[in-house]
Amino acid sequence: MNIVRQDFEIVVGDADGVDTLIQQFLQDLKYPRVTLFCTGNAPRNKLGNWPVQPVASRHAPGSRAYFTAKDLAMAEAADSGLMIWDARSSGTLSNVIELLDRKKYCWTFVDTQQVFHAVKGAAALEALIGYMTPSARRQAEARIGLGKKMAALSSREQQMSLLREDVHTAQSSYASA
Repeated sequence: MNIVRQDFEIVVGDADGVDTLIQQFLQDLKYPRVTLFCTGNAPRNKLGNWPVQPVASRHAPGSRAYFTAKDLAMAEAADSGLMIWDARSSGTLSNVIELLDRKKYCWTFVDTQQVFHAVKGAAALEALIGYMTPSARRQAEARIGLGKKMAALSSREQQMSLLREDVHTAQSSYASA
């Protein structure tokens, strides 16, 4: 409701489940500032009279890689994200990571705990992953290479931190001179 009250533009997917529930919620409110993203020419689910942003994919229709094209386009279009997560879905977790890779943050509602979790960096992502069972974590490792993605994100954050320190030190040196 905060998003709606602030009259933000919303991008939403076309998948069964949460995407469709969000579409229903926005349709019930008659909220007009929505763009529906889908892979291919036609959405799987479209409940409102909103514009559709079709996304091309070179992968086999119906495959995980096929639908990932839509997820990547949504991460690019969004300023930030709101995810509803069951603490198992590697697809949702991958979408959180895609936002972080683009230096964008998201709020994740962890359904199993009924809590919102702000994810703005590697440490917050690690805390979010803490909600997963060992089995779900192994599945995310197999499906999306979770460990590699976490390591890359953490490494990039460390490099950026060192760069900021170097810039700050250089600025301080120039100010002293």
